[in-house]
Amino acid sequence: MRIIELNEENRKSVQDSILHRSPTQFGPQEAVVREIIEQVQERGDAAVLEYTAKFDKAELTPETMEVTKAEIEAAYEEVDPSLVDVIRKALVNIRDFHTKQKQNSWITTQENGIILGQKVTPMQRVGVYVPGGKAAYPSSVLMNVVPAKTAGVDEVIMTTPCSSEGKVNPAVLVAANEAGADHIFRVGGAQAVAAMAFGTETIPKTDKIVGPGNIFVALAKKAVYGNVSIDSIAGPSEILILADETANPRYVAADLLSQAEHDEMASSCLITTSRKLAEEVSREVEAFTEVLSRKEIIRKSLDNFGNILVAESEEDAIEAANLFASEHLEIIMKDSFEVMTRIRNAGAIFIGEYSSEPLGDYFAGPNHILPTSGTARFFSPLSVDDFVKKSSIIHYSREALKAVHKDIEQFAKCEQLTAHANSIAVRFENDPE
Repeated sequence: MRIIELNEENRKSVQDSILHRSPTQFGPQEAVVREIIEQVQERGDAAVLEYTAKFDKAELTPETMEVTKAEIEAAYEEVDPSLVDVIRKALVNIRDFHTKQKQNSWITTQENGIILGQKVTPMQRVGVYVPGGKAAYPSSVLMNVVPAKTAGVDEVIMTTPCSSEGKVNPAVLVAANEAGADHIFRVGGAQAVAAMAFGTETIPKTDKIVGPGNIFVALAKKAVYGNVSIDSIAGPSEILILADETANPRYVAADLLSQAEHDEMASSCLITTSRKLAEEVSREVEAFTEVLSRKEIIRKSLDNFGNILVAESEEDAIEAANLFASEHLEIIMKDSFEVMTRIRNAGAIFIGEYSSEPLGDYFAGPNHILPTSGTARFFSPLSVDDFVKKSSIIHYSREALKAVHKDIEQFAKCEQLTAHANSIAVRFENDPE
């Protein structure tokens, strides 16, 4: 990995390279996605089936789009029982964590007849997109379906690409069944997003679409936003590690590579105050890469978006970390918890040398669907909150409204909204002055 000094120019260069991987930067693909969405809107199942045949080489019919119960039962026979056990253990941790996020409706009352409150209502039907291109991700199934079901969503629709034979990865099916997905459709890509956004003869329209995917999936979610809600427009994965001279270079190198293997666009960055650590990590990265199964992807990722930045001070390192607003942030320093308190922007924060990023991907419980491409400045991880709506509750008695009606009328007249003012005044027009 290249080692460079952290200064204003280099920091901005690295930050720009990370941001330019965002799905908002891929104009040419948007035209393709727009056409797919329009076709699905106009022709429903027929368009979905055509694009599935074109892109996934799978010949489906409306009757075979949905995965059957028999296929789900067969999937359990194909998956190693020990993996099923691991999925169930992870499911407990994920469900326990998200249960703590639940909010309840509330009401407050006052003696003069004022009742105010907030009603929390789960969404009725949500769509979950699960990637299935270069790898299968049963972990993403758990991270999307569990918070939706924990929130109380009535119906979870899941779509995921299939093989040319129409087969869905059995581990994905097991995870979906364990998490509680109600319907699973073997379609992927922008056509699956469009189907969940607008509905077809077979795939029902949803209220919200969540889950990561490739550039076409991300752009499709961006395009349908407004017709349905979405969680975010996810970009390629990224990791930033803050480390000092106390960090183990082998651990740091291994963690950087855990993200580089995702795809060629993944970003792996180390910011350290130790030149010695930087050089040791670079050597360990080279050694590890040689023996890892996805080394070609790793090399391309590191060549394009792999950086080791050497900072003059801890303050400079933390400032850069906050500017990068990374999806995953690991802190491996003398006082990692104190440093954590100075972090403003990060999707997930991993503290200490035994809290590596894959712990969060698979098992700890917090959600691994995280803001990318600097959006951790204003977005949060996927949570139960993403699957509920909040309605305000307002009740005033006549006595309570009479006490403030002139104030409201004055406010409305100030904005030249006389109908607003009249809506209040008419209730007291026969009252003596």
